[in-house]
Amino acid sequence: MDKAAFELEKIQNIQALGNNETLKKTAHDFILQQVEHKYTYNFTWLGIPIIQFPQDMIALQEVIWKVKPDVIIETGIARGGSAIFYASLQKLIGNDGIVIGVDVDIRPHNRVEIENHPLSKNIYLIEGDSVSQEVYKQVVNIVSNRKSVLIILDSNHTHEHVYKELEVYSPLVSENSYLIVLDTVVDDMPDHFFEDRPWKSGNSPKSAVRQFLKHNQQFVVDKSIEDKLLITVAPEGYLKRLPNE
Repeated sequence: MDKAAFELEKIQNIQALGNNETLKKTAHDFILQQVEHKYTYNFTWLGIPIIQFPQDMIALQEVIWKVKPDVIIETGIARGGSAIFYASLQKLIGNDGIVIGVDVDIRPHNRVEIENHPLSKNIYLIEGDSVSQEVYKQVVNIVSNRKSVLIILDSNHTHEHVYKELEVYSPLVSENSYLIVLDTVVDDMPDHFFEDRPWKSGNSPKSAVRQFLKHNQQFVVDKSIEDKLLITVAPEGYLKRLPNE
């Protein structure tokens, strides 16, 4: 099978997955049941905890390799594994790409782990509210001489905060690049899963994405990614920036 035939078969496979309601329900049941075991907390990337589904890590790798961004901006860095993950991909791409990690609270032990890592020289850490003018100015100053930008939102998951992030950061995303909103799956889960958090169904990253897309015609949901993954924290969250007309 030549490459063209292989790629066509892959597209057909993904479409069939997206139309398989039984399999989609099975995947969703897994997502619900894994919570009590903190499944996503059990993985590391190059020695640093990365709190993600492995499936999304593969999808992010595919997107980053395709876009080859000069800059990856991540809001919400948690323990730092994702920043190291993105920095390692930038290193493999070989275009001197950087990672900007923004978090309202970068805990000292997490900062030490990141800054002492062999890949730290390509990571810029900014502590502060991702939607504040002060933080945004710092981000823009770093990005100013770069051409291709990809953004991943994974901080406060309330509708209000994510919507503000979408409004603030979407103009920085390059044509044919991505604005990825993680944890949109919150909207598909029972509210009691988040009793100690302010977000829930209807007040979530997904509700923010839906509002954002109502008036922003520059982005579309790349549904092929969630159809391919089935198990993902980001249904409707992989947003592709369209070319300027």
